[in-house]
Amino acid sequence: MTEPKLFGIPGALRKASTNRLLLAEARRSFGPASYAEGDLRLPLYDRDLEDAEGIPPEVQRLADGIADADAVVISTPEYNKAPPGVLKNALDWVSRTSGRPFRDKPVAIISAADGRGGGDRSQFALRLMLMSFRPLVLPGPEVLVPDSGNAFDAEGRLMLEPQLKMLRLLMADLRKAAGFPPAE
Repeated sequence: MTEPKLFGIPGALRKASTNRLLLAEARRSFGPASYAEGDLRLPLYDRDLEDAEGIPPEVQRLADGIADADAVVISTPEYNKAPPGVLKNALDWVSRTSGRPFRDKPVAIISAADGRGGGDRSQFALRLMLMSFRPLVLPGPEVLVPDSGNAFDAEGRLMLEPQLKMLRLLMADLRKAAGFPPAE
């Protein structure tokens, strides 16, 4: 059997964000797989731009990465009780591409945030935003990393055992939903 293709979408632009660290932890928990990561540095969605120039190449690369993957994991921070604008903007652009890249795709949502909820409201809002794409969003277990600035060690590894346990379970379920046997 071939290796699964896992596609990660970091909801934060900052290279050292805790959501990028959480995405790296998810990748390790998922097990052997080829991995690619989406870049959300996209122009703001603008119908005039789309009409004049079509789908920007960087948007098409993001949509193609999603379409090509066996499974997708999205790690979102929580900005003012919602996912960041860059993540919403990316979804708005992807919705304009052809081929419905998220359709029936297994998707796991995880989050790390400074607040005590660990991004719970952001996850709820993101689930709502994804509905029109009709992916197979896993219902849980929820992976919410609170006080994320203190949740990772100097090597970038998640130190919270309850969250690590939930992440391992979620990634095992994502692997299964993508049609691959458990990682060994």
